[in-house]
Amino acid sequence: MRPFDYRTAQSVSQAVAGGGAGIAYLAGGTTLVDLMKLEVMTPRQVVDINRLPLRGVSADREGLHVGALERMSDVAGHPLVAGEYPVIAQALLHSASPQLRNMASIGGNLLQRVRCGYFRDTTTGCNKRRPGSGCPAVDGENRGHAILGTSDSCVATHPSDLAVALVALDARVRLVGRGGTRDVRLADFYLLPGDTPDREHDLRPGELVTRVTVPPLPWATRSAYLKIRDRQSYEFALASAAVALDLRGGLVRDVRVAVGGVGTRPWRLPAVEDALRGKAPRPEVFEAAAALAVEAARPLAHNRFKTTLVRRTIVRALTNLVG
Repeated sequence: MRPFDYRTAQSVSQAVAGGGAGIAYLAGGTTLVDLMKLEVMTPRQVVDINRLPLRGVSADREGLHVGALERMSDVAGHPLVAGEYPVIAQALLHSASPQLRNMASIGGNLLQRVRCGYFRDTTTGCNKRRPGSGCPAVDGENRGHAILGTSDSCVATHPSDLAVALVALDARVRLVGRGGTRDVRLADFYLLPGDTPDREHDLRPGELVTRVTVPPLPWATRSAYLKIRDRQSYEFALASAAVALDLRGGLVRDVRVAVGGVGTRPWRLPAVEDALRGKAPRPEVFEAAAALAVEAARPLAHNRFKTTLVRRTIVRALTNLVG
C-alpha cells in the first residue's frame, strides 16, 4: 500500500469541498482498503465520511429512502425493506458474508469495483485500470465475465447484487457535489464500457452518493432475488434475477425483471417485461419471455453457458413467485 493522507469529514459540504481527483471516500472500506493494498487504487488522500448524517431508512409519498451510510445488514433486516421490498432484502442477504455486510455501506456497495482478476492484477493490462493497455479477459480466462453490454475494451461483470434489485425497481440515487444536488436513475448512473471502461459511473469528481430512493410500488411485496453461484456463501453471481410480479385476475398485470452476473452493468429487461404483461403466468410464457433476455448476448469462449443459465434463472425466479 502506498502512503496517503487521511482526514475525517465533519459535514457533507466539507467532504465535497475537498473532493476531486486523487481523493477517495472511506465508508465501510470493504472494497477501497482491499484495492489500496493491491495498489490498484492509489489515492493521495482518503476522506473518512462515517460521521456524516447519511443514515436512516424511511418511507413517504416519494417511496423508500435509504441513507448511503446505512450498513447492508441493517437495511436487509429493516421491517420497511423486508416487508415491502423483499427483493432488496434478499439481494443484500445474498451478498458477501455476514461480517462484510455488517461493515459495508449501501453507497459503497453500489460503487464497488469489478471483480475481474485482470483488473486486480497490476502486472497485467486492464483498460479500466490503465486506459489503452488492453483487455486480457477477451481472449483469456473469462468464465465469470459478461455476455451483455460488453465491448472490445472491457467484458467485466458488474459485481453488485443490490444494484440489480434496485435497477429492477427503478431506484434513483441522490448525488451531492460542489455544483449542488442531483437525482439520477440508477439504471442511467452505471455506464456501458464502450471505449472508456475506466468511466464506470455518472459520478462527477468530488460527488458523494447520499441516499437511495425506491419509488412506491405496492405490488413489490411479491418480489424476489435469485442468485446462482458456484458456492452458497461469499461468491459472486454467475447469473441472478430480480423480479417483481403484479398478478390479478389470473394474469400478469405488471412485472419488473433485471439480471446480474451477466452484464457489464445491472441489466434491466424491458423486452422480457413486455412479453409477460397481460399473459397467464405459465411455464411456457415464462420461457418464451426469458429467451428475449439474451438476444443481444456476446458470449466468450468460457462463458457461453451463461446464455442458458440466465434464461433458466429468470424462469425459476418467476415460477417461485407464482408458486
